[in-house]
Amino acid sequence: MKTKADESVHLSTGSDSSRQGRVSEGIDASVNFDTRKAKASKWFFSLRDRLCSAVQEIEHEYRDRSGRSHRTAEFQVRTTKRQTHSAHDGGGGSMSVLRNGNVFEKVGVNASTVFGELEPGMRDTISSRKNLPGMANDARFWASGVSLVAHPQNPKVPAVHLNTRMFWTPFGYWFGGGTDLNPCLENQGDARFFHNQLRAVCDRHQAGYYQRFSAWAEKYFFVTHRGRPRGVGGIFYDDLSSGDWKRDFAFSRDVGRTFFEAYVPIVKRRCDEKWTVDEREAQLLHRGLYVEFNLILDRGTRFGLASGHDADAVLMSLPPLAKWQ
Repeated sequence: MKTKADESVHLSTGSDSSRQGRVSEGIDASVNFDTRKAKASKWFFSLRDRLCSAVQEIEHEYRDRSGRSHRTAEFQVRTTKRQTHSAHDGGGGSMSVLRNGNVFEKVGVNASTVFGELEPGMRDTISSRKNLPGMANDARFWASGVSLVAHPQNPKVPAVHLNTRMFWTPFGYWFGGGTDLNPCLENQGDARFFHNQLRAVCDRHQAGYYQRFSAWAEKYFFVTHRGRPRGVGGIFYDDLSSGDWKRDFAFSRDVGRTFFEAYVPIVKRRCDEKWTVDEREAQLLHRGLYVEFNLILDRGTRFGLASGHDADAVLMSLPPLAKWQ
């Protein structure tokens, strides 16, 4: 599934060899971050491959077990590119989308590595939110990450979102990401299992991470104009920059792996269950809530579009069908 275009993208790091300005405590000026950026980017793209393979395996297993269809949906992959206002390369990545599968109606898996200079509006937003006044004179940035959104066919199977990423400026680095479960028909057992896996992942790294990041998810994934959460939560974190880059990166890698531990078992338990027309209607209406959050409130969507990244890739998370009353 990996292409030559992918290789050229994730090994381009946007050199930080000529740093300028103040360095925050989140970054060590003695460290050449080019190596670290290349390592992070390579990991995100390798996780992209593993996520796609896991989804494809679920589709194959269901086909062989049920005998309902000889057709197996495959991921369609295309290269994405960040648009810039100059002749300089802005990076890019790949968008992998599976449509009309027997288990999943749509799954999108994106991986990208982008770099360049932030536009003034985005520069001001990040510099004020992160307290990085030096960005007014040096707006270079580098960002890499992987994201997955899965919209199942069966309303008994919850939708899921997963993302993990690294952001760098000459004044600091930080990791972010998370995952949340979005059932249209809530199942307490599934929600409990999902959260227990996330707790275990967090506890392997630092006591208190789960409490902190699950509370952050409750706040972040709350649809304010509807007065309700978009799902049953998960974990969410941003600004993770302890000063120990290896430790922060290790945690973000484990967050990326939670798809295999926390979500795949739920899919395999639920995908054979029968569902009704009314349950399908509930699913489509719940997807409407998901669309509203992603288009109005999601910070990643806003950054992706504002930074000039491929619009189709940024909006890959949207479901193929949704309804509003």
